[in-house]
Amino acid sequence: DIYMSNLNIVKGDQVVVISGKDKGKKGKVQKVVPSANRVIVEGVNMITKHEKARSAQKPGGIVKKEGAIDASNVMVVCSKCGKATRVAHSMENDKKIRVCKKCGAAL
Repeated sequence: DIYMSNLNIVKGDQVVVISGKDKGKKGKVQKVVPSANRVIVEGVNMITKHEKARSAQKPGGIVKKEGAIDASNVMVVCSKCGKATRVAHSMENDKKIRVCKKCGAAL
């Protein structure tokens, strides 16, 4: 289910927001939408959604949830060096892997 698209970001990556109202916030990628070039990051771009009651178990109300932001507004944080980095690619036994531009560790 994790496939390389035109984005260098995959679900589960730790990212930092580099522009917009949430600049500087860090979070984990919850969802990637390659067709729209957007990502959903936990705790970033919080929106309020008015939900209608569906049943007694699922009441309505105002729900806060994460909205999608453009993938160009986030940078992957390297787990080894802890810095926001661009993603490079290298071959490791006939498999293309993502590596950190700063320290060379596999992402």
